[in-house]
Amino acid sequence: MKTRIKELRARYDLTQEDLARKVGVRRETIVFLEKGKYNPSLKLAHDVAKALNTSIDELFLFED
Repeated sequence: MKTRIKELRARYDLTQEDLARKVGVRRETIVFLEKGKYNPSLKLAHDVAKALNTSIDELFLFED
């Protein structure tokens, strides 16, 4: 799974730490999400999408 978290985070001038604080997780979780090494829960995916003013579909790119 690929994500656009890093791209959208940069658009809003947010650090990984800033985004982590907004969604209530550790910075390392954001790092793993950005690298595609962690599949978030639906709630976390929703919270990250909301924090970045986008939809889950726009944020996470699922590959077959």
